[in-house]
Amino acid sequence: MITNDRIPTQLTTKDFYYDLPQELIAQHPAEQRDHSRLMTIDRRTGELSHKIFHDIIDLLNPGDVLVINNSKVIPARLYGVKAETGAEIEFVLLRQQELDTWEVMVRPGRRVKPGTSIVFGEGLLRADVLETLEGGNRLVKFVYDHEKSNIYDILDKIGNMPLPPYITERLADKSRYQTVYAKTEGSAAAPTAGLHFTDELLDEIRAKGVAIAPVMLHVGLGTFRPVKVDSITDHVMHSEYFSVPEESAALINERRAAGGRIVAVGTTSCRTLESVADENGIVHPLHGDTGIFIYPGYRFKAVDALITNFHLPESTLLMLVSAFASRDIMLNAYQTAIKEQYRFFSFGDACFIY
Repeated sequence: MITNDRIPTQLTTKDFYYDLPQELIAQHPAEQRDHSRLMTIDRRTGELSHKIFHDIIDLLNPGDVLVINNSKVIPARLYGVKAETGAEIEFVLLRQQELDTWEVMVRPGRRVKPGTSIVFGEGLLRADVLETLEGGNRLVKFVYDHEKSNIYDILDKIGNMPLPPYITERLADKSRYQTVYAKTEGSAAAPTAGLHFTDELLDEIRAKGVAIAPVMLHVGLGTFRPVKVDSITDHVMHSEYFSVPEESAALINERRAAGGRIVAVGTTSCRTLESVADENGIVHPLHGDTGIFIYPGYRFKAVDALITNFHLPESTLLMLVSAFASRDIMLNAYQTAIKEQYRFFSFGDACFIY
């Protein structure tokens, strides 16, 4: 598993706190994907400007390469009942170990011990609990009619999108919690910076001479897990599966060698690139697990610019963007976003840090 060398720092989790009014947490996506707002942040000077996301076309240069995470969110939230008692149980699928063996989060966990069977979709799917994992999650094996279906088809029929806990409104259209370029099924949460792109905007970007290189990182629900330690160096990141194909690595290296910028769409693309780049910034085709934790003091090797949303207080994602720019610049940008009534978090507005 890939991790970063820990860099000594005196920063604490509280150094990444800011006070966010509840009404600025976006409960639904913008009416049109590319019509959300866009703040630009110069990470050298701290200068800010305010645009519409479609203006990203003017901020990209011919020769740049846009790196996207094409992981697809699965309808990973399931509601079922214990076969023995009929007690209601909720599952969130977190990580596929084998075809039908998954790590899942369970509520209420105290009712679900090894040997328990849970039935979903009026018998369409059954889960047999194999063991309790460290941290309280369960390892389960799903049982269903393999001749008629597969696990992903069943999830499409009976599963629900695993929206973050801060989104309390029902999502009318499941596709809005999915990027238009989502391809490889496996994420328990969306790589939300990519939600702002439309097919038409991507065509315009290509026409300008900007290359688009897909990578893949399956986003886990650990991305919403708060940092519970005082010293950020004591925090342990959850691991996530990633893949960087040979074609994308070659394209990225070719463009950068020619003077183009690597523009990561989202913290997931950023973490993937930094996981596979060597000390010279060369990106290597690899796949595996990464638990890279990026916070101030980290030296970026591969990423030149970053498109991302506005992140939770005291989160590892806010620490990452504070490493890319600086903590002072980012906290000032966030205070400006609050003053200007930007929309925050997964369905919120975006920023371009360059």
